[in-house]
Amino acid sequence: HMLTQGELMKLIKEIVENEDKRKPYSDQEIANILKEKGFKVARRTVAKYREMLGIPSSRERRI
Repeated sequence: HMLTQGELMKLIKEIVENEDKRKPYSDQEIANILKEKGFKVARRTVAKYREMLGIPSSRERRI
């Protein structure tokens, strides 16, 4: 099942919202989580969509 760009962005947003803020997921880890859910997405695609969503990198999200 291919995801639309909007669905993929929504999933990435949900993953980030539910992450442990002390250990935020890297783009690669987000890609791996999506892969486990059955969606094959490249790390660079995750990075691109994360930036489009205005979500900072994992380093910047750590508290």
